[in-house]
Amino acid sequence: MAAVAFHFNVPDRRAYTCRLLRKAYRAGARVVVTGESVQLAELDRLLWTFEALEFIPHWRGAAVEELPARLQATPVLLATGHSARFGHDVLVNLGRDVPRDYAQYQRVIEVVGRDPLDREGARVRWRQYSVQGCSIERHEVSA
Repeated sequence: MAAVAFHFNVPDRRAYTCRLLRKAYRAGARVVVTGESVQLAELDRLLWTFEALEFIPHWRGAAVEELPARLQATPVLLATGHSARFGHDVLVNLGRDVPRDYAQYQRVIEVVGRDPLDREGARVRWRQYSVQGCSIERHEVSA
């Protein structure tokens, strides 16, 4: 069963996710980020620009199944249709719902902003993960 971590009160979800991905990449983790297409396009753009002297290797597409064979070792995948089939063990969810097939990952990270709608959606997802028997960690992000 996947371990789930909620990161609450994130002031800027996109910038925080970039830093989270940088940390994961430096630690050697392989990560899939899922969410809405617009969110992933913005994140893709930020990953190219958020740190002037650093690059986080990543790929963005509609579904992981579209990933070209030569890129299967890419450590960070941004896809609305996710899968752990290439050995990625962490799923970062930026979407509104619990990702389908989240249990195929060792770890799921939910990034939750300060917006009331975002927080309410996180409460619903927390309950869904809890009903499924996941161990859940809560992390409060300070400004």
